[in-house]
Amino acid sequence: MQKEIELVREKIRLACDRAGRDPETVLLLGVSKTKPYSALQEAYSYGIHDFGENKVQEIREKYERMREDSLMKDCLPHFHMIGTLQKNKVKYLPGKVVLIHSVDSLPLSLTIEKEYAKKETTAKILLEVNVAKEESKSGFSLEELETVVTELAKLPHVLVCGLMTVAPFTEDAEKNRPVFRSLREALLSLQKKFPALPLTELSMGMSGDYEVAVEEGATIVRVGSFIFGERVYL
Repeated sequence: MQKEIELVREKIRLACDRAGRDPETVLLLGVSKTKPYSALQEAYSYGIHDFGENKVQEIREKYERMREDSLMKDCLPHFHMIGTLQKNKVKYLPGKVVLIHSVDSLPLSLTIEKEYAKKETTAKILLEVNVAKEESKSGFSLEELETVVTELAKLPHVLVCGLMTVAPFTEDAEKNRPVFRSLREALLSLQKKFPALPLTELSMGMSGDYEVAVEEGATIVRVGSFIFGERVYL
């Protein structure tokens, strides 16, 4: 795993060089969903301190184990919710995740507002955008983002920090460049229209296309299978 993590970091650095960016502006998110706790421990020992999960129950279980792990006592890792979030599971997230990447509807946003208000804390979220308009994927369209952000800006316990997309699966990463570029352009437009919001994050790019995503402005890349191996679905 050490070799794989070092290789990803080097490819991120080279992509940043090509784009004239500072590698420190890109967060490598280890997508640890379905992986055993021991895999997170190993990744942590090689410098991965942010983990992406797509099931709330896995976050809850792994979070508690990490709190008690002496290896991590001086620097607790961060969990990110990256999968489809059911409204009835939102109540378990306050205090356990630093960022929700997959907010794909206004009703879900309102539930997040309600549950985080109960805890008197603020949820940092990204809006999931279906840039390629794939029928199999959820998310807002590019065209409705301004209207959505206008509504979410009114919620006192929800803070929109940026955008996320899951690009189409392809063997040729270059084919996803227009998708990543469109998301970046959408974020730049929102920054101009909503200067009071911290719209700085672009979560885009996975194991097969993260280099192109970095060249197009990704601030968070979600890398799972290349680091942890293929996932086991139960």
